[in-house]
Amino acid sequence: MSGEGRRTICNVTPHDVLTACRVRRGPPRHPRLHGSCRPRPRADGSATSCRTAPAAPPDAEQARLADPRTTALVEGGGLGAFVARFPAALCSARGPEEADRLLDSWGTALWEAAVHRAQGRRSGGALAAGDDRPLYWARVAMTAQLARWQPGFAVDRAALRTRFEDASRGLAGNAFRSAPGVRRVFVSGFDPFGLDGEIRRANPSGSAALRLNGRRITLADGSTAEVRAVVLPVRYADFDAGIVERAFAPRLSGGPGTADVITTVSQGYPGEFTLEDWAGRNRSADPYPDNTRSLSGGTREHPVTAPGLGPGPEFIRTTLPAGAVTAAVQSPYPVRLNPSVTEIPAGATAPVDRTDGPTPGSRAVAGGGGGYLSNEVAYRSNRLRGVLRPHVPGGHLHTPVLTGLPADPQVLTGPEFEANETAIADEVRTVLEHAAAPR
Repeated sequence: MSGEGRRTICNVTPHDVLTACRVRRGPPRHPRLHGSCRPRPRADGSATSCRTAPAAPPDAEQARLADPRTTALVEGGGLGAFVARFPAALCSARGPEEADRLLDSWGTALWEAAVHRAQGRRSGGALAAGDDRPLYWARVAMTAQLARWQPGFAVDRAALRTRFEDASRGLAGNAFRSAPGVRRVFVSGFDPFGLDGEIRRANPSGSAALRLNGRRITLADGSTAEVRAVVLPVRYADFDAGIVERAFAPRLSGGPGTADVITTVSQGYPGEFTLEDWAGRNRSADPYPDNTRSLSGGTREHPVTAPGLGPGPEFIRTTLPAGAVTAAVQSPYPVRLNPSVTEIPAGATAPVDRTDGPTPGSRAVAGGGGGYLSNEVAYRSNRLRGVLRPHVPGGHLHTPVLTGLPADPQVLTGPEFEANETAIADEVRTVLEHAAAPR
């Protein structure tokens, strides 16, 4: 290899945790492992300028890292090396373009490591393979490290974090690869939330997304489908910045990578699955905060529309085959169609709960899934679907609440918790097998 174009870059392979630097020419391919990562020399022989700020102010999510159980969850998922080696990798970047590539590659590798582990293709850690919490807490820890990074060149830190977040959530390099005749199903799940009340919480929708991403499933009619998935943040600001549209637009834009079915998935009600018949346009969940302890500004009496949300109706109805799903899937959890909404009727000022859908001219307060981000992800994705691919079926599925954490707050998992998360994720797959079958 000639000296021109020969570079050393810290990176992670999709199938293994990063353990070293590698020498490469051009785009990353097959790693050559060598010892530890060190800042690389400049052309003049001096070391890359890189400092770590001693106390970059954490955001509310990052502040929870002070609880040692978050580190234990990362280690329990076999992702500790990502967090341990990320600062050295950051210090290896010699300029903004290289920093962009590095954040993309590390985010993608973190996502793929979590997916491979959830699907039994990667070992490591004592937690159950399908546990979604290690990915969440590793990502939070790495964004805290990114915030403390002080490179010797100017960077757009917010843009770098977005690149890393998107890649580590499945938004990058996660296109369908199906052969002709294979149906394409695109789903989204969510991060854990409500962590101030119980930091050990998981989210079965995120677990289902990790277990399903890239898998082929057999649909109810015997045909085959490929599933692609993303895991979205529980943060209003990210929704305002268009993360839902960034996730779904490539799967609805036409061409061979277009989904045949989309559905958003989130954690909902105790003891049952619900297919939400209606998604409402507005936010109304205050005083319940998001994962950064931010509020939407919308209440039941005074709902608000998200900043920058494109034009659309007050309510959007599901086009998933709810009857076929509820007729076929009732175990281990019942599945029902939820037609409830909350609206402010035309000419009125007070909210009204309805069990038979919205009335003409009303203002949306909440869909069947409420006025929080689970309702909003359904509205945003299906508003976009209506613009780009109106004939593609789409809707929202709420899973049962995941229960079974051990009573001892220092114990991170247990047989009941793991069995419940697996049962919910398996039933999400069964619902998709019926919802995505061609009709």
